[in-house]
Amino acid sequence: MNDRYDAGHGADGGGAPYELVGYDEYGRPVYRQATDQQAQHHQQAQQYDAYQQQGHQGYGYDPYATGGHQQPGYDPYGTGSVPPQQPQTPAYGSYDPYGTQQQQGGQPPQQGAPYDPYGQSAHTGQQPRVTEQTAHIPQQPGPADDDPGPAGTAPDYRTEQFAFVEEPDGDSEDVIDWMKFTENRTERREEAKRRARSRIVALAVVLALVAAGGVGYLWYAGKLPGLSDSGAGTGTTTAAGAQKRDVIVVHLHDTTGGGTTTALLVDNTTTEQGTTVLLPNSLALTADDGATTTLAKSVEDDGSEGTRTALDTVLGTDIEGTWRLDTPFLLTLVDLVGNIEVDTDTDVPDPDAKKGEAPLVKKGKGQTLSGKMAVAYATHRGSGEAQNAQLERFGQVMHGVLRKMTSDPDAATLTVQTLGQILEPPLTDKDLGDFLARLSDRAKGGDHKSALLPVQDDGTLTAEASDSVVKDVLGGTAKSPDENAAVSVSVRNATGVKDHTEKARVVLLNGGFTFRAAGTAAAPEATSEVVYADAADKENATEVAKTLGLDASSVTKGKVTGNARVSVVLGQDYDPGS
Repeated sequence: MNDRYDAGHGADGGGAPYELVGYDEYGRPVYRQATDQQAQHHQQAQQYDAYQQQGHQGYGYDPYATGGHQQPGYDPYGTGSVPPQQPQTPAYGSYDPYGTQQQQGGQPPQQGAPYDPYGQSAHTGQQPRVTEQTAHIPQQPGPADDDPGPAGTAPDYRTEQFAFVEEPDGDSEDVIDWMKFTENRTERREEAKRRARSRIVALAVVLALVAAGGVGYLWYAGKLPGLSDSGAGTGTTTAAGAQKRDVIVVHLHDTTGGGTTTALLVDNTTTEQGTTVLLPNSLALTADDGATTTLAKSVEDDGSEGTRTALDTVLGTDIEGTWRLDTPFLLTLVDLVGNIEVDTDTDVPDPDAKKGEAPLVKKGKGQTLSGKMAVAYATHRGSGEAQNAQLERFGQVMHGVLRKMTSDPDAATLTVQTLGQILEPPLTDKDLGDFLARLSDRAKGGDHKSALLPVQDDGTLTAEASDSVVKDVLGGTAKSPDENAAVSVSVRNATGVKDHTEKARVVLLNGGFTFRAAGTAAAPEATSEVVYADAADKENATEVAKTLGLDASSVTKGKVTGNARVSVVLGQDYDPGS
């Protein structure tokens, strides 16, 4: 317990004892010579230990404050007996042989106070409270010396001679928290940057895909510059071959005045355009037997299926079905959609009214037409007018109907079913309803128009028709009857005998000609006529007269009818048996 004093040199009285102050870098102890006062305290501590060993315990002062008797006793420090006192707070600043000071409330001890070798006050009988403080050892510059210097001088020490205990810093937690916050904020910034880069990359990929898809669609639809071969007059740059079209042919049968009117309803699903192509009755077609005929005659003689096939051949189209629309059904259809608006180009009289009464349909823009008025306007053909005038009026009525038709397929199908008409296979109520609903949507959006198919006097297609309508609107290729085919001959029966028409047809077909019926004359005629229009057909006309057994003098140059190259009027001089 007193190693601090006697473990060094001279601990046996051969000089002042030495005090252990530390260890050098090699682990060897380092001492310094104690002062005279420290030596005296050392001797007193030894005397007290010897006194305790001689059995004088229990009297006097209990150095460990364990509750000794409160009576006078021996003072090991030579200051005399100490009278018993109540425990008091030890004086401040008592020396601690273990390198600590006893902090006890009160003033520092007065000079000459007895020394307590165990850091306890000699004036109290209980152990005082101790507050430990880390001793501060000053660092001195200069080399260290193993031997202590002269008394009263402090040796120099190096820093590496001492072992320091690192005490926690009160601000260390705050520093760690700040570092964590800074690190987390940096990570959040980096994460935000990564997310931003990811979004930019994703957006770029999406834009690239959209652009590629748009270019692909334009390429598929033929809308890329330089890929279109369509005419400039159509208002579209889509290649005709890349377009998809749905086509239905509609025949308007006038059940009152007679005659038919034909149009093609076209829905171009690629360009999203709708068109009503008006077909003149004079359009030349090839019949099933190879003979050349007209559209009007084909509808009358060959019916819907034969006419549809002939139109596909001439126009290069693919007609999906035939819609026979008799005038009573047109009247009902207009009434079902709630009347239509048409810019009429003429006054139309009421067929049921007396002469001189107001017209049923008045000329003007935005005229509201009921079912009856629409039928009258669509079938009207004024005196001296070409058939194309009436054909265009029918196109106006169809456009008005499509604008008022519902765009809902189911509702449009119900409208068709309400008409009560019987459709020709393969067309069904649903097919027609869906088709009309799509065209109605085009018409309401301003994407529907009417186009007249131009034909020449002989019923063949013009170059304009081939480019502007057949190629661009229908996507087909015009194939008019071959000019080198059999010569077409129209025959009008004026003999007064009905069977003579059939006999003339058989004779001409056997002779290699194409027969076209031109009807029956109202009154018989005495002589027959064979007429040609072009000088190139004079020889053909002469051959026709010879085939029919007519005199060569009956051949004359004039105007032919029925889109034929040679016209024949059979008179009473015609003898089928000749």
